[in-house]
Amino acid sequence: MGVHEAGGTLSKSLKDLMRRWGDAKAQWSDSNSEDFEKTYLFPLERDLRSATNAMDHMSQILAQARRDCQ
Repeated sequence: MGVHEAGGTLSKSLKDLMRRWGDAKAQWSDSNSEDFEKTYLFPLERDLRSATNAMDHMSQILAQARRDCQ
C-alpha cells in the first residue's frame, strides 16, 4: 500500500469513526460524553487530519522524485 492509499484509508476510517460517534452521541448525551469528545475525539480528529494532509504531501513529493529519477 502506498502513501496515498494509506492516507485514503485513514481518512475513510476517521469519517467512519465520527459517523459512529454521532450515532453513539444520540444515545449518550451528558457531561461524560462531552468530556470524552473534548479529551479524545476532537484531538484525534485534528491529529488524523494533519496526518492525512502530510501523507498527501509526501505522496506528491515521492511521485515527483520517481519522475525525476526516470
